Amino acid sequence: MTDNRDAILTANADYAARFGDKGALPMPPARGFAILTCMDARLDPARYAGLAEGDAHVIRNAGGRASDDAIRSLVISHKLLGTQEWFVIHHTDCGMETFDDATMAGLLEKSLDTATLAGGAWKDVGTGPGSVEGHYIDWLTIPDREGAVIEDVRRIREHPLVPGTIPLHGYLYDCSNGRLTEVPAATEAGRPL
Repeated sequence: MTDNRDAILTANADYAARFGDKGALPMPPARGFAILTCMDARLDPARYAGLAEGDAHVIRNAGGRASDDAIRSLVISHKLLGTQEWFVIHHTDCGMETFDDATMAGLLEKSLDTATLAGGAWKDVGTGPGSVEGHYIDWLTIPDREGAVIEDVRRIREHPLVPGTIPLHGYLYDCSNGRLTEVPAATEAGRPL
């Protein structure tokens, strides 16, 4: 076993011992909303949004982008589980701002090992082999932080499977102080139709 695995299993045993009546929580989120946000380990949506277990759906991916899979989850969240409001929350100091598609594809072509960031540039330090498959993925990088929030809210709003009645809100989480700041143009783009 690894140290991480041992720590996770120990923490889970403690959690399960105090689980109480959480097994009776209903499947639909009690507060009726969903958050699409980044997978960055510094973000704790439960804390920054004041959530308890069972309150909301939280969908996470690299950058908090409105990928096909994120939209799939949001549609399920509404259609089957009744959410009536969605939040798109990106953040400052996001790793998705540090590369573009060509950089990622080039790194993967050289090797599948973890790259390093030095002097603001990614460098492959692996020994290979790599794969050209990275050239066929849209990595949804973030060249413009606020612009990406606006783009994602617009993409969700314009998606044919998203009802126009759902309000969409766009925010940036500040990793330096924990505050959410609205991106007004995103929220405007996400107004119900």
